[in-house]
Amino acid sequence: MSDSKFIRGTLIVTFGTFLVKFLGMIYVFPFHALVGTNGGTLYTYGYVPYTIFLSIATAGVPLAVSKFVSKYNALGDYETSRRMFRSGMKLMIFMGMLSFIVLYATAPLFAEAMLGNKQLENSVGEVTMIIRLVSFALLVVPAASLIRGFFQGHQSMGPTTVSQIIEQIIRVIVLLAGSYIVIKVLKGSVATAVGVSTFAAFVSAIGALAVLIWYWFKRKLHLDELLSNQKIKPADVSTPQLFKELFAYALPYVVVGLTIPLYQQIDTLTFNKAMEAVGKGDIAEHALGIFTMWTHKLIMIPVSLATAFSLTLVPAITKSFTEDKQGVLHRQISQTFQLNVFLTLPAVVGISVLAYPIYTAFYEPDKLGGQILMWYAPVAMLFALFSVTGAVLQGINQQKHAIIGLGIGVVLKVICNLVLIRYFETIGAVLGTGIGFAVSVWYTNLQIKKHANFSFALVYKRAFQVVILTAVMAIVVKILLWGLTPVLAYTENRWQAIAAVVITASIGALVYGFLAIRTGVMQRMFGEEFLGKLKAKFGRKLKIRTKGA
Repeated sequence: MSDSKFIRGTLIVTFGTFLVKFLGMIYVFPFHALVGTNGGTLYTYGYVPYTIFLSIATAGVPLAVSKFVSKYNALGDYETSRRMFRSGMKLMIFMGMLSFIVLYATAPLFAEAMLGNKQLENSVGEVTMIIRLVSFALLVVPAASLIRGFFQGHQSMGPTTVSQIIEQIIRVIVLLAGSYIVIKVLKGSVATAVGVSTFAAFVSAIGALAVLIWYWFKRKLHLDELLSNQKIKPADVSTPQLFKELFAYALPYVVVGLTIPLYQQIDTLTFNKAMEAVGKGDIAEHALGIFTMWTHKLIMIPVSLATAFSLTLVPAITKSFTEDKQGVLHRQISQTFQLNVFLTLPAVVGISVLAYPIYTAFYEPDKLGGQILMWYAPVAMLFALFSVTGAVLQGINQQKHAIIGLGIGVVLKVICNLVLIRYFETIGAVLGTGIGFAVSVWYTNLQIKKHANFSFALVYKRAFQVVILTAVMAIVVKILLWGLTPVLAYTENRWQAIAAVVITASIGALVYGFLAIRTGVMQRMFGEEFLGKLKAKFGRKLKIRTKGA
C-alpha cells in the first residue's frame, strides 16, 4: 500500500469516525437539559456494564477477523477468509444471545455493587432497569461488528463509516425524541427517560445492521469473483485451528476495547464510597456524573481520531508485517504516531484551555464541571496513544504486551483511586486515570521499539514541533479569552459561553493550521502528494513549504 493510499484510507475513516463522535457530542447538550447531571450518572451506570459485556461478547473477533482476512487476502487465499467469516458470524450470534441473558439476569447485582447499601440520588431498581434495557443491544451489535471487520479486512472502509454514521443518527434521534416525550409530554420520570435513551442503542444497532446487509449484497458479486479467481489452494486447516488462530489475534482486541470501560467501572465501584468516607457523599453522584458522562463525552471527540487510525492501522500493518516489508512497516507506524499527535494534541489542549466556557456552553454553569474538564482533557492524549500502541502491537503479533500494559494500568488505577480521591476528590480520580494510562503507554512503546526494531526518534522530533505549535495556539486562545472576559460572561451565561468558544476556538484552529503550514510541519506529516493537492485546491495563498525536515 502506498503512503498516499494509506493516508487517504486513514483520513476517510478519521472523517467518518469524527462525524460519528461529533453526532455523539451534539446530543449531550439537549440531553443534559432534559435529564440533568444525575441523569447522566444513571446513564453511565447502565452503559459501563453494557460496554464491558459487549467487549466480552464480541471477544475481539470483529477486529481480529479484519486482521485475519487481511492476512489471508494478502496470500491470495480468499476461501479461507470466507470460511472464517461464516464461522465467526455463528459465534457472534451465539455470544450476543448469551451475553444478553447474563447481563439481563445480573443487572441487580451490578446495581447494588455500584450504589452500595446507601440510597443515593438514583435507586437500585432504577439502575437495574437501565442495565436491562441497554442489554438488548447485545443481540445485534456483535453480528454487525463482524461484518464491519470483514469489510475492513478487504481494505474497504466505506461500509464501516456509513453504517456507524447511520447508527449514530438513529440513536441520537430515538434518544432525544424518546427523552423529550417521556419528560415533557408524558410527564414521566428522569429514570424512565434515561431507560428509553439506553434502549436507543438496540434500535440504532438494527439500523446499522440493515445498512451493512445492503452493502453485503451490493458487493457480493465482487467478493464472489475473488473466490472464483483464486489461484492457490486454500489453507488446509480445520475450523478449530482457524478459531485458535483467530482468538490469538482477538484476545488483545478484547483487552484494548475493555480499557476505558474498565477504568470507568473502577470509578463507579470506588468513587461514591471514597467520597462518602471524606464527608462528600452528598455531591458524590453529581461529581461522578460530570466525570464519567458529561466531560468524558467531550474529551472522547479527539480520541476518536486515534480510534480511526487504529481501524486502518491494523490491517495495513498486518499486511506489511506478513510480507516482511520493514521499510513500509516503519513508515506506517511513524506516520500514524505523527498524525495522531498532530491532530489530537491541539484538540485536547484547546479543550483544557477553554474548559470553563465549553462546559457552560454544552451543559450549564458549573465550576466543578469546568475544573474537571480542565484536568481531564489532557488525559485524552494518553487514551489516543494507548489506542494506537495497542493496535501496533497487534499488527506485529506482540499481542500479549497490550494485555500486560493494560493490567499494569488497571492495578495503578485502583491504587490511585483508593488513595487520591480521599485527598483530591474528583481530580484524584482523574489523576488516577492519567497515571494508569501513562504507564501503560510507556510500557507498550518500549515493546514496539524492541519487537518492531522501531526508532521513535523521528516521532519525538515531530511531536516536539507539534508541542511548540500547540503552545503558541494555547497562548493565543488564553489571551483572547482573557480579552473577552469583560465583554462575555462565559462562566455564567450559556449563549455568551457559546460565543466565546466559537470565537476563540476558531481563531486558535486558524493559528495552529497557519503555523503548521508555514513552518512545513504539515507537509512533513502528510507528505508531498497530499499537500500538493491541497495547494492546487486553495492556491498559492497558503505558501506551503515543501522542503526541509
